[in-house]
Amino acid sequence: MTLPVPTTALTPAAPTAAAPVLISVGTRPEIIKMAPLHAALKARGMAVSWVHTGQHREMADTLYDFFGIRPEHEIALDRRDNTLAHLNGQLLEGLSALYARLKPAAVLVHGDTTSTLASAQAAFYNQVPIGHVEAGLRTGNAREPFPEEKNRELTARLAQWHFAPTAGAAGNLRREGLAETAVHVVGNTAVDAALQTCARLDALMADGAAVLPAALDAFRRRLDAAATARLITVTAHRRENWDGGIASAARAVARLLATHPDLHVVWPVHGNPAVSQTVRGVLGALPPAQAERLLLCEPLDYPALLWCLRRSVLALTDSGGIQEEGAALSTPVLVLRNTTERPELIEAGAGALVGTDEAQVLAEVSRLLGDAAALQAMRDAVNPFGDGHTAERVAALLQHDLGG
Repeated sequence: MTLPVPTTALTPAAPTAAAPVLISVGTRPEIIKMAPLHAALKARGMAVSWVHTGQHREMADTLYDFFGIRPEHEIALDRRDNTLAHLNGQLLEGLSALYARLKPAAVLVHGDTTSTLASAQAAFYNQVPIGHVEAGLRTGNAREPFPEEKNRELTARLAQWHFAPTAGAAGNLRREGLAETAVHVVGNTAVDAALQTCARLDALMADGAAVLPAALDAFRRRLDAAATARLITVTAHRRENWDGGIASAARAVARLLATHPDLHVVWPVHGNPAVSQTVRGVLGALPPAQAERLLLCEPLDYPALLWCLRRSVLALTDSGGIQEEGAALSTPVLVLRNTTERPELIEAGAGALVGTDEAQVLAEVSRLLGDAAALQAMRDAVNPFGDGHTAERVAALLQHDLGG
């Protein structure tokens, strides 16, 4: 089932005393992608609350400030090791107690993180209906991405509403035996968030606001001063790439900087030591002529990252969210993975799978940098992930099914 975009403007109404719809998320991508839905539910006058599950604590406050969200609840994590079992156990215990106390009308989870699975499990144990936003993504490979592929599959077995971003994702769910009436093709809220944020970013920059971190703003000025400069944005963090893949991609970036003197690279380095030590170990001692065209920086806030993507001729990434954001912003995406649960990006011609092999990455980026027509064709591809009205569709479905 696919709902059209509501045509009547909604006037925000005061929340009722009804049990709230609870949004339960904790990582940076989840916060970004669920923020438009939080706003859409409130615009319909529905009672809605937010629980922060705690993983990306260091990034969360800035995002919540940007989106104007104040989480009513938070799970206080006491991380004593980095194992998934330890994290899942803490989340499941804390969320189960919270849901038992709040008795929400529904719990909304997003995507494929440990927060997603633990939130769905806790809701199931408390007999609370579950809505899964960005449902149905599959690679068919339990190890790529790990553990996300199984998190999605297990969440699908627990959810009542499956909000699929594309017809292909909906087809995956139906082939797994889920009822037709439970699966809804709505688009991806990542597109809503990217388009809304870019509009705000343009307005802020037009007013002269300092919206970019100092290091990135200085880098931007150097880009603007070089008439022929071309920018690439790079990110990498996937667990399956820790063992060699990220190092290989970093070596490819070093060779690209050496062979393309007009090329500039921004790489926001993930904070996990398994990632940051590898990236900085490979790229931290480049010759000066190359080093001045490379910015290795701390993870960027959301508006700054979108600025980089819009300014880039292409992006190199193993991130799922950047695959969607790149398509929304007409930035070609080369995926540093062997598989993707977002095949629509490849099918639409807006991206390509390149893996992490150094020679393959170097060859594919160099080919595109030397073929303006091929690069433009990727930029002209139709975004397969929606039109920016996904949150409105999901909110309308929930309001209908929950009785207003």
